[in-house]
Amino acid sequence: MDRKYIITILIAAVFGVVGAMLLMPPTIQDETVRLPWRVTTDHAGRTRVFGFTLGQTPLAEVRKLFGEDGAINLFQTPGAAQPLGVEVYFQQVYLQSLRADFVITLDVDQATLRPMYERGLRISQLESGDKKVKLDPADVAELIERPIRAITYLPQARLDEATIEKRFGAPKERRLDPSNGIIHWLYPERAFDIARNTKGKIVIQYVNRPDFQRLALPLGQGAAGGPPGASPATQ
Repeated sequence: MDRKYIITILIAAVFGVVGAMLLMPPTIQDETVRLPWRVTTDHAGRTRVFGFTLGQTPLAEVRKLFGEDGAINLFQTPGAAQPLGVEVYFQQVYLQSLRADFVITLDVDQATLRPMYERGLRISQLESGDKKVKLDPADVAELIERPIRAITYLPQARLDEATIEKRFGAPKERRLDPSNGIIHWLYPERAFDIARNTKGKIVIQYVNRPDFQRLALPLGQGAAGGPPGASPATQ
């Protein structure tokens, strides 16, 4: 290949990489360690992860750190014990150089959510049977100061079992969800669940300790092996 063409291709590649870097949102790094395996609980059973305390940190603080508002919607799940819930979706957040999506569930009582449902601007029927409601801006403004109740973390990276155990420690229990073949790594003492499929894609759900049974109960007793609990990773 002619030398001038090689140089042209290399220059184009450099500009392509630079362009991609310019388009990439800046990674969020401050004095707080905000890694997914740094999970602690306080004396009240409240979980702290990513620098947020479940049941205490308001949505406003999450928005400020992430630098965006996120997509906020109210969901109705017919037949559920608490059919109404509010979730806020943040896409492609670069937190300490780790790219992930976040779904933040807010801590809001049903009595507050029912009139918000009635005031909803648009209702969409989902394939699951749930309904998604676009909220009135006045209701969104009220929800901003509500504390977060749970975090669902969806990292881009795929993790093998050895890496999960190195970072998060050995789970107390592993359970197989027979409906989809996904194995759940359960950490009741630190109140989170890692769901991993056969290709290494994971989803992590963080809740407060009193809410942990809500994650484990639907899985039944579908054991997937694994040792009893071990001390968490220190990295």
